[in-house]
Amino acid sequence: MSSPVVRRTVLAASTAALVLLATACGGSSGSGDEKAADGGTAQADRTASAAPAKALGAAELEKAALTQADVKSGKVTTKLPATDDVAQDKVKTGDTACTPLALLQAGSYVGTPAATVKRSWLGDAKKPSAGADPQVALLAGLDRSKVVVTLASYDDGGAEQAMKDLRTAAEKCAGGYSYTAAGTRTGIDKVAVTQAPAGADEAFAVTQTVNAEGVKAPVKAVVVRKDATLAYFPAVNLASAASGKDFDFPAELVDAQLAKLK
Repeated sequence: MSSPVVRRTVLAASTAALVLLATACGGSSGSGDEKAADGGTAQADRTASAAPAKALGAAELEKAALTQADVKSGKVTTKLPATDDVAQDKVKTGDTACTPLALLQAGSYVGTPAATVKRSWLGDAKKPSAGADPQVALLAGLDRSKVVVTLASYDDGGAEQAMKDLRTAAEKCAGGYSYTAAGTRTGIDKVAVTQAPAGADEAFAVTQTVNAEGVKAPVKAVVVRKDATLAYFPAVNLASAASGKDFDFPAELVDAQLAKLK
């Protein structure tokens, strides 16, 4: 494989990783219908509680946040680097109706939480087979997912409202939108609501198709609610960002986090 192709492959993966996993610090807008476009797939969710639950404090969220002992694979980082902690006001959308989706995929959260805590998780690297083609070997080395996990707890029904905002954004922005994170523009060609996990009071899952460096690639996210706390899981796979192929969302992270929120 020629050097320019290698550079393009790495650049595409790096661009997607830096832009889509940039983390901000809060806030979104808008209310609307609970029905979301599903792109031909089902969405699993539970009915919101009649009475809003009490928000957890920072210390309680810290105790509930994932640690290395909670996961079976990959690496959990408790102190995020600056590249994963971009301020919310650095995330801008061309259409404000799509802001919740942009904040989600950028590693932020929707609404105004009373307290938040963040973690990141990087999947284990995969070793290419002996004698593999250089391009195959390169993609094998990149075939690992990264997730910025945000726990956000809300007062006065804010968690339920944030879920509504995400569903409304997914419906209104199904045909795509664009956003800028930390000065880098990203184009989203399509938004599709997908099958959400079970076990939460509410759950939302979405796949967004990113157009970066001419490669159209999926990025995925899951948001689950337990009482007044939301857990956000935006995920990107470096090999997928370079090749455009699909990847499996690391659902074990959601299961592990929900177990700690019970």
